[in-house]
Amino acid sequence: MNMDNAVYSEEFVRRVDKSQTPTCNIMGVDIAAINMEWLLDYITNNIENLSGDYITVANVHTTVTAYEEPEYQRVQNGGAMAIPDGGPLSSIGKKRGHKNMERTTGPSLMTEIFAISAKHGYRHYFYGATEETLEKLEKKLRETYPGIQIAGMYSPPFRPLTIEEDVEIVQKINATKPDFVWVGLGAPKQERWMAAHQGKVKGLMLGVGAGFDYCADNIKRAPMWMQKCNLEWFYRLMQDPKRLFARYFHTNTKFIWNAYIRGK
Repeated sequence: MNMDNAVYSEEFVRRVDKSQTPTCNIMGVDIAAINMEWLLDYITNNIENLSGDYITVANVHTTVTAYEEPEYQRVQNGGAMAIPDGGPLSSIGKKRGHKNMERTTGPSLMTEIFAISAKHGYRHYFYGATEETLEKLEKKLRETYPGIQIAGMYSPPFRPLTIEEDVEIVQKINATKPDFVWVGLGAPKQERWMAAHQGKVKGLMLGVGAGFDYCADNIKRAPMWMQKCNLEWFYRLMQDPKRLFARYFHTNTKFIWNAYIRGK
C-alpha cells in the first residue's frame, strides 16, 4: 500500500472554524481571500488548535490540477485553508470583490514564521528534499534566525513508504513535539501526503514546494519587481525551461480560459 496517498481511518476533528476564513472559489478550489498580515495573525492565534491539520499553498498549477482531478480537489479543500501563492489567484479574487486578497507565497510565509519563532518558542520539523539540501537548510536557518528550534528533519526515499516505515516516521515526528511540520515534496505529492496524515501528525503541516530550496539558497527567488508583477513564474521558467515549459503552457492557458474568461 502506498502510504503517501493513504487515508487514515480515524476521523479528524477540526478545532478551528473554517467558516471564519474568507474564501474565493476558483475553478472548484476554495482559495483563502487573505493577505500575509491576516494569515500570520491567524496562525499565531490558533497554532495549538491547528495541530494535526494542514495548509496548502495554491497556485495556477495546483488549481488546474484540482479542476481536472476531483480527488485532488478534495485534498485542496480538505485542509484548514488553501492560501493564494500564485499572483493570478489573488488577481482573480480582487476582480471578484475580495479587495484585501493578496499573494501569500509559501517561501514568504516560511521566512515570516521563522523570524518570530524564537520569540514564540516555535519548534519546526522539515519533511522532504535531499539530505544535502536539509543540511544546507539547517545551517542557513541557524545563521539567519538565532534561537530557532529545529525539532527534526527527514529526507524520505524516492519510493512509497511501507506501512511500517510510515508509522515509524510519524512516531518520530510526533516525538519531537513540533508546532510546524514543513513539507517539501512538490505538488501534488505534498498535499496528498498531508491529507493522508491529517490527524496523525502532530503540528500544523504546510506544503511549501520549493520553499526548502529557496531557504537553503539552492535556487534564487525572482527580483521583487517581478514578484509584484506576478512574473515569478516566468523567472522560474527561465531557470528550468525544459521541465516547466510544457506544464506552464498547459496550466496557464487552461487557467486563463476557465478562471478569467469563463469565470469559473
